Amino acid sequence: MIPDNEILVLYYSQHGSTRQMAQLIARGVEQAGLTARLRTVPPVSATCEATAPAIPNSGAPYASHADLEACIGIAVGSPTRFGNMAAAMKHFWDGTSPLWMKHALAGKPAALFTSTGTLHGGQEATLLTMMVPLLHHGMVIVGLPYSEPELTHTQSGGTPYGASHHAGVAGELPITEHERKLCIALGKRLALTARRLAP
Repeated sequence: MIPDNEILVLYYSQHGSTRQMAQLIARGVEQAGLTARLRTVPPVSATCEATAPAIPNSGAPYASHADLEACIGIAVGSPTRFGNMAAAMKHFWDGTSPLWMKHALAGKPAALFTSTGTLHGGQEATLLTMMVPLLHHGMVIVGLPYSEPELTHTQSGGTPYGASHHAGVAGELPITEHERKLCIALGKRLALTARRLAP
């Protein structure tokens, strides 16, 4: 059971950029005085019979419905796939109907983050489309206001819809200082909002 002061940072990362963003968002959550719980989702196989191991070989454990239900806020991150979340993250959310039926996530704050291979590779579209299942769950979306100075000055990632990172086609670009600060700011903002909204 997750304590009532934990934020779930749920992500899928293929080459590491989204995982690094998740870690920065978790740092922001903890700077705001709450605890961050990092979780990932298994990849989707093109072969229907293939299954992932119950526990990943490395990195964060796989998320469960219990993680979603017990936390007081959620940050969701995925690399972009043609302006949408990756199939692995979509598959995970497609399986949350039991939580939707009992309104388990209604009223909880959620924040979003993404990384793209190209600068105009769909960062904002991905963040907006990732919001859709969360809104169906009745979640409260937390974005990044322009009171964060990095949002005005960034030359790469960063949007009012959530944190983003331009990773490069081969994932070769490191997270910039502006992107790093926006990830931390998003984590802090999510944590502070969750604290205010928690019953």
